[in-house]
Amino acid sequence: MHFLKATLAFIAIVIATVCMCTALTWWATKLLWLKGSARSQNLQKMDKVIIGWTKANRWTFKKLNLVNVNITWHDQEQVSPENWYLVVCNHQTWTDILLLQTYLLDDLPPLKFFTKAQLIWIPFIGLAMYALGFPYVKRVNKAQIKQKPELRNADRDNVLMACERFKNHPTSILNFVEGTRYTREKHGRQNSEFKNLLRPKAGGIEYVLQGMDQHLHRLVEVTLVYPDAVPSFGYFLQGKCQRVDIDIRHHAIPDWTSTPETTERKTEIVQWVKNIWLAKDQRITQTMEQYEINPVQSEQL
Repeated sequence: MHFLKATLAFIAIVIATVCMCTALTWWATKLLWLKGSARSQNLQKMDKVIIGWTKANRWTFKKLNLVNVNITWHDQEQVSPENWYLVVCNHQTWTDILLLQTYLLDDLPPLKFFTKAQLIWIPFIGLAMYALGFPYVKRVNKAQIKQKPELRNADRDNVLMACERFKNHPTSILNFVEGTRYTREKHGRQNSEFKNLLRPKAGGIEYVLQGMDQHLHRLVEVTLVYPDAVPSFGYFLQGKCQRVDIDIRHHAIPDWTSTPETTERKTEIVQWVKNIWLAKDQRITQTMEQYEINPVQSEQL
């Protein structure tokens, strides 16, 4: 039964994805010669393709009973698809992205997220993310920067360029601020002060705040908890991820984030994000205790 469910889910997602990429290729090609209001309208139509893709996936999840989600929305009436948002979330599995797209769909604009440069080579998905202007980021070390100094600001420049496009119409910019998926091994290497999370990296948030200027309405914080175990994408498609707890709340963006870039401003952003992460860590522990399981998150299935 699990194998049949996974096969049907995979086929449905592939069909939806191929249709999405075909439509996006057409709209993205039109961008090459459109200007002004015509270009702006074309960009909005491209977002409608994402909405259609997400609705198709949501229908698949529901019909195949792939997941049972418990959602807690705090002050839900204060958000709207007509505004811009910065969305932050803890990250454990690629399933996170599907869940976020699906269950934020009716309340926020479509999600655009930071993605690794290597993902552009994934069939269909890479093309879609490129056409939609997702900011690509690269992991570079000090030796690479020393050899090519221009790499130092490459990620910032990519994010700022993407933000200019995002200003065209309401958008949600998703940032997994831990920079990578949580595992016990990574958590142990960091010797993190958080029980259930990796240390947040505020650089991406700083770039978005800088690039979006006054456009952002609020910061939306999502906390994902998988009480049984963190599912791989394959386990999710088999319907073995039957319990997911999603807590969604939002925060005002402090006025000082719009001040000129200084060392003091960077320090304040780092502390602001850390405080959000400390509260998130406590909520995860409380949620896991409610399910009467170890508060340290389970390994991935």
